Amino acid sequence: MSSTTQTMATAAPVAENQRIDTIDILRGFALLGILMMNIAGFSMPDHAFEKFSNDPSSLNFWVFEFISIFFEGKMRAMFGMVFGAGVLLFIANKGKKGLSVHALYYRRMLWLLLFGLIHAHLILWIGEILYLYAVCGMILYLFRNVAAKYLVWAVPIVAIVSFVAGTIQYQNIRAKRIAYVAATAAQTQKQALSAAQTKALTEWREVEKTMIPNREDAKENTRKMKSDYATVAGHLRPLAWDGQTKYLLFAVWDSLALMLLGLALFKWGFLTGAWSEKNYWKVLKIGYGVGLPLVLYAQYYNFHHFSTLEANLARMEQMSINWVELIYPFQRILLVLGHASTLILLAKSGAAQGLCSRLAAVGRMALSNYISHSIICTLFFFGYGLNYYAELEFYQIYFVVLVIWAIQLIISPIWLKYFLFGPLEWLWRSLTYWKLQPMKR
Repeated sequence: MSSTTQTMATAAPVAENQRIDTIDILRGFALLGILMMNIAGFSMPDHAFEKFSNDPSSLNFWVFEFISIFFEGKMRAMFGMVFGAGVLLFIANKGKKGLSVHALYYRRMLWLLLFGLIHAHLILWIGEILYLYAVCGMILYLFRNVAAKYLVWAVPIVAIVSFVAGTIQYQNIRAKRIAYVAATAAQTQKQALSAAQTKALTEWREVEKTMIPNREDAKENTRKMKSDYATVAGHLRPLAWDGQTKYLLFAVWDSLALMLLGLALFKWGFLTGAWSEKNYWKVLKIGYGVGLPLVLYAQYYNFHHFSTLEANLARMEQMSINWVELIYPFQRILLVLGHASTLILLAKSGAAQGLCSRLAAVGRMALSNYISHSIICTLFFFGYGLNYYAELEFYQIYFVVLVIWAIQLIISPIWLKYFLFGPLEWLWRSLTYWKLQPMKR
């Protein structure tokens, strides 16, 4: 047996006494918060938000605005930051054992990638992030020894690069839209279409099928989602595969930047609770003080300009660059730092010890709890389950969220009282170390 194999045999997951409570709490909070965003993807049909997003007299409107302001993008950002910190936690002390930590780490990411494929194509959640995180994690590892002061530059750089890349993609779609409108006008006037105009009709149809469904497509998509497993899978799998291949390059940079930020914040001691309360309060005030006005302006702008599918398309035809999109990456980081500071201050104060311990338990079982979100929601909403897809009001789907939260906040601490890991965490670790890990306490 080689020395590398021998040391791998002695390697083990991070010991319980080496866990950092604040990171587990942040991970648990982010995981529960992600469900607030994902639940609409499980339950709401295309263009469902039009019914209430412009009606301040509706309860749905205010629930939508509250979630958009405080949680949209922020929970994924927090989860990405903690994932980044996890790289350093994973490799901690393994070098002292002479372990080939590189091979061990990449084996871990490859298994995560496989879990992502199963999650997307078998459980049928196209919004899944494990595959993306595995790809980003493989890149992230190369930056583990970079100084924190350089890592934080990833956020503004990627924000600007992502805006430029997004604008290029937007302008490409916009050009197809304008060409389609012109071809449709010629068709309406009974003019013979040129080859370019015929191509314009075909290209816009592809956009409708994959990105911007028209009204008839939306009805057909709803019918498919309320059908049997094979029909739902036939609809969702191609979309999931496009996300994991065709659009992967666009998705990687944002998540990678958040993970690099997490690496930096871990090295600086922010995520571990090492800062003084005064400094956490300072971050909290700046995060909310600057971030909230930015996100409120963006929401107000969207309220006035992007009310319906038709309004969105008309705006696209008129505007070549949507500068308001630049607000998003900055307000998101400011608010997620405000959220993180609030949670860390709460944990340090000991004022909500019971809640924090439950959040930490949810965070320690993040993979099991995340996958269980998808299993519960697909079986509740999709046609081959209870078929509640497109049946509930927007505010009503959050009753489902509250039930899942309650279950996981209750069950996770109980499970960890008897077992060292969540079931999928145990499987992931056993596959990573290529050795069955102890399960019971």
